[in-house]
Amino acid sequence: MTQPRLQAQGLHHVTLTGADRQTSIDFWEGLLGMPFIFEQPNLDNPDENHLYFDPGDGRLITIFTNESRDVDGTRTPTDPGCVHHLAFAVSYATFQQVPDRLAARGIDHSGVKDRGFMHSIYFKDPLGLLIELACYKFEPPAGHSHADVLLQAHLIRTASGDPSIADHHLADALEALAKSSRKSLSDRD
Repeated sequence: MTQPRLQAQGLHHVTLTGADRQTSIDFWEGLLGMPFIFEQPNLDNPDENHLYFDPGDGRLITIFTNESRDVDGTRTPTDPGCVHHLAFAVSYATFQQVPDRLAARGIDHSGVKDRGFMHSIYFKDPLGLLIELACYKFEPPAGHSHADVLLQAHLIRTASGDPSIADHHLADALEALAKSSRKSLSDRD
């Protein structure tokens, strides 16, 4: 017998351990443009403050800060159970500016990476956490999500035996989803 699930309905928030308050504000709002929307003490630890930032979709990135913590840019652990990186969506127009804007601030980065279905660029936050800015190569058809397109592209890719999603898988997935959700008087079998 299958056990009932606890059905998730989306990401609520991510909480990170920060250093001092201003380092967090300078990075999350100052560099990434996430409005600083809320602040209160950490209700589980009176020695920490709890900062809240809006990454653009109404969800939250929150940071526990403590003025006695030092900034250490050493790469955060990538052991099992640790966070490897956080990825944030940016528009194509913004993505085109990312390398120059990071360079203008003296921030080292990976350069643009083609991931088949998206473009990515990676850099570290002041505390060594790897941050990815990502831009999808496609917009989903009306009534569909990016996940719908990726699922369809995966099915097309695996049926053809290809090792990873490429542009033609995306194009075929977009066509299939659009066709399945929009009717025409000219539809033929």
